[in-house]
Amino acid sequence: MLTEDARAELVKQGYRIVGSHSAVKTCGWTKNMIRGIGGCYKLKFYGIMSNQCMQMTTSISCANRCTFCWRGYKAPVSKEWNWGVDDPDMILKDSIEEHHDLLVGFKGSKKANRPLYDKSREVRHVALSLTGEPIIYPRINELIQKFHESKISTFLVTNAQYPEQIKNLAPVTQLYVSLDAPNKPLLKKVDVPLFSDYWERLNQSLDYLAEKKQRTCIRLTCVKELNMIEPENYAKLIMKGNPDFIEVKAYMHVGASKERLERKNMPLHEEVVAFSKELMKYLSEYEIVSEHIPSRVLMMAKKSFKKNGKWFTWIDFEKFFTLQGNFTTEEYLKQTPSVGLSEKSLSVTPFVDEKTNEMEFWEDVQLKV
Repeated sequence: MLTEDARAELVKQGYRIVGSHSAVKTCGWTKNMIRGIGGCYKLKFYGIMSNQCMQMTTSISCANRCTFCWRGYKAPVSKEWNWGVDDPDMILKDSIEEHHDLLVGFKGSKKANRPLYDKSREVRHVALSLTGEPIIYPRINELIQKFHESKISTFLVTNAQYPEQIKNLAPVTQLYVSLDAPNKPLLKKVDVPLFSDYWERLNQSLDYLAEKKQRTCIRLTCVKELNMIEPENYAKLIMKGNPDFIEVKAYMHVGASKERLERKNMPLHEEVVAFSKELMKYLSEYEIVSEHIPSRVLMMAKKSFKKNGKWFTWIDFEKFFTLQGNFTTEEYLKQTPSVGLSEKSLSVTPFVDEKTNEMEFWEDVQLKV
C-alpha cells in the first residue's frame, strides 16, 4: 500500500506501520494522562481512560483529501481496496506491541505517574480514527470482534463515503460519521472526494447510521471562514442520521493541513460554542451536555439520555462486553459524573486506588480549563 517515501515520512511523523496497511501512533492525550496532566475529551464525555487508549487505523488509504486533515498527500488515496489483506490476529497483536513500544520511555521517566503508566500496559480502548478510512479493511468485523473478546472497546470513525460498509458493520462501542459541510458544493471543496457521487454516498451513509441500534455520533469539524455556515442544513443532515451524540470540534492547525489552511481558520472555543448554539435552534431533540476547552470541542446528546435530571452519556464497559445480538444504546449507558459535565473538568488526573487497583476521580474542586 505504501511507497518507501510515504512509509519513511509516516515513520518520521511518529507512526508505526503495522503489516502492510495498518498504523499506530500515540495520541498526545495518552502521554498527558501518563504524565498526570489531564485526559482527552473522550474521558470527559464518555469515560474513556486516555492512558489506556490506543489510536490506530486499519487502512492508511482514504477516498478523500480533506483540507483540514493533518496527514500529507504522500499517503495513498483510493476508492477501492486494491491491496493484500492482513490477518486480524496479527493486526491486534502487533498494534498493541507497537503502541506499548511507543510508550516504553515513560517506564523510567520522572515525569510519569507510575501507576497510570502501569495501567497503560492494559489497553482497554481503541480509537480507529488515526488516519485513512478504517472501515474499508475487508476483515474489519473480525477485528472488532477480537478487540471486544480482549475487553477492548471500539470507537470507529468513517468519512461517510462507504455506505454499504456502514450498513454491514458489526456493532462497535460507538460509531462516528464525519459531517464536514452542509451542502454538496461545499462538501466537494472541503473533503476533495475521489467519488463523483460523494453527496449521495454521504446521504446513504446517514440513512444507514440511523438504523444502527448501538451508540452513534456525528462529528462536525469546524473550519473558520469555510464551513461554519448554514446551521439549518447541517441540522437536516444530522436529523437524517439520528445520532445519539453530536460533537462539534474546531479544526486544529497542525501537520500537513498547515500547507492548505491558515491559522486564522482554526476557530476559538467560544466560536465553536456559538456555532453549536446556532445548531441547537434546529435540533430540539438534543441538548448541550459537555465541553472540553483544550480540544475546542462540545458534545450534545439526545434529551432522552437525561433521566430524573441526571445525564447518562458514559459507557458501562463491563455491561457492553456481555451484550450480544441486537442490543441497544440504552443497555450500556452509565451516569455521567459531575466532572463530565459542562464547565467542569477533572480537578486532578484520575488516580489508581491502591485497594481496588481501579482508577478513581477527585470531584471536590471545580476547575475551568
